[in-house]
Amino acid sequence: QVQLVESGGGLVQAGGSLRLSCAASGRTFSIYAMGWFRQAPGKEREFVASISRTGGSPYYADFVKGRFTISRDYVNMAYLQMNTLKPEDTAVYYCASGRSVYYTTQADFDSWGQGTQVTVSS
Repeated sequence: QVQLVESGGGLVQAGGSLRLSCAASGRTFSIYAMGWFRQAPGKEREFVASISRTGGSPYYADFVKGRFTISRDYVNMAYLQMNTLKPEDTAVYYCASGRSVYYTTQADFDSWGQGTQVTVSS
């Protein structure tokens, strides 16, 4: 099994930046892709960004393109740099990992962190 722990969430003003981190432990050798999802109050959890084992071929949701950047190291960390934050980015952000070569939907990921709260004030 893989365990994931997110950190870096918090309160920020609109236009500001945050960097989320995700630390994986356990059977990390089995991880092919890592991703970030988010869930706002009263809404479904949605895809934000994902990246493969090698760090190449990142995918982004349209609403974060140009503002968020996903990255990972070759060991056990993934990151989400969030710039130009907007109030509508307020949500709990979840890190996820998967063993599939496909990594753009929730079904492609089989391990999840507990989430970290991001609040953007206007």
